[in-house]
Amino acid sequence: MDRREFLKASALVSAALATSDIAQAIDLTPTLSQGKGEPNLPAAEEGKRLLASAPMLQNYAETSIGIAFAVSDMANGYVIYGEKPDLSDGRKVMCGGFRTTEISDRIIQVRLTGLRPSTTYYYRIGADRIAYKGGYNMKVTGNEEDSHTYRFTTAGANSRAHFCVINDTHVKWEQFGRAIEKIAQVSPSCVIWNGDASNVEETIEAQTRIFLTPEIARKDYASQVPYLFCPGNHDLRGWANRHLERVWMYRQPEERSSRYWDLGRNFAVRMGEVAMIGLDTGEDKLDTNPKLAGLFNSKAYREAQTEWLRDALRQPEIAKAPYLVAFCHIPLFDPDPKRNPGDVSPDDTAPQYDTDYAMWQRTCAQLWAPLLEKARCQLVITAHQHRFRYDEATAKRPWAQIVGGGTNMDASIKGRYPTVIEGEVRDGQLHITIHNLLFGEVQQTMSFSRRKK
Repeated sequence: MDRREFLKASALVSAALATSDIAQAIDLTPTLSQGKGEPNLPAAEEGKRLLASAPMLQNYAETSIGIAFAVSDMANGYVIYGEKPDLSDGRKVMCGGFRTTEISDRIIQVRLTGLRPSTTYYYRIGADRIAYKGGYNMKVTGNEEDSHTYRFTTAGANSRAHFCVINDTHVKWEQFGRAIEKIAQVSPSCVIWNGDASNVEETIEAQTRIFLTPEIARKDYASQVPYLFCPGNHDLRGWANRHLERVWMYRQPEERSSRYWDLGRNFAVRMGEVAMIGLDTGEDKLDTNPKLAGLFNSKAYREAQTEWLRDALRQPEIAKAPYLVAFCHIPLFDPDPKRNPGDVSPDDTAPQYDTDYAMWQRTCAQLWAPLLEKARCQLVITAHQHRFRYDEATAKRPWAQIVGGGTNMDASIKGRYPTVIEGEVRDGQLHITIHNLLFGEVQQTMSFSRRKK
């Protein structure tokens, strides 16, 4: 199935979702019964575990990390963490903010802050089952704690410089499972999920299935390997995906300047000798495209990220890193003149291009590339085209670009296979390995020298 047919099929599936399912995606909180003042809560199944998934480490960073997990009933979750494997020094952190803790029958999110860079922590998750009948009529009726103790290591200048990248997984479990097995074999410090984890998701249940309860062998795939996320255009589509942060959390406001509180997906993370920059290219169609009904605002979003990027690249730990790698979903360059650059007004259609959506993002390149070039960025890792490609750096474009493969398993078409992109600093260079998941072999390797000062 080529990319266009794949996206059409996804749209048809999404269109078939019931209106009641869409309504469920609006809010995570219980709905009060009209006139009775009591919530319409799903009945807990007898003997069903409260903890419905393994934990997922989200938003890898130097001094903080997010931990999310699914629950099967109304609950108030927590994380106990410490630096000792037996958690004898454990500190308990509840979900929610300062005023109240969160109560949810779907997702628990806990953000740990004030951590030390390049430090290994151990943690355990738990949840209290809650009977909620109103603001003054609620009680804890039980507790469930995971018997397994997990661990993670924070980012920082002294961390191991080793990452993997996956992209365009599109809820294809066989391909996703292959990627997770390769990651388990490689054992990186972190994984960048470079967009289009979704298709068009209308419900929180669908999002939970993608990130927390995927249909793969390793249910704890992200319990000890932290993840970063660069959204793709599909991760913006659908009622639930408009607020993906209910399943994959934003960074907390105190973790970024007040100017950028709404840019919860961008990241500037130092991992050993590598500075990693995460950018969000937004939709693959213009805001003016009639298909979007004026309900997207990618133009302003990209411009705001430009100011964020300018500041991020000035951070000492980023500026001093020997290697600078940027990640975004839609490519910032394409050598084929027939590829739509994403700025064809007003509705993305022109006879000289072979698609009516952006195959690469000229607007983002014009906004971000000058800053990346000034900072001596060596590599931009992208996705979106469902086909692996490597664009070497040139005198005119001094950064190289890798386009990751998609879910296609067509050996007859060049580049049509899923990939895991591995990056590791060793022997004084950043080595990149492209793992071809269709044939289970190394497709290509390349190396990058330190940035010139």
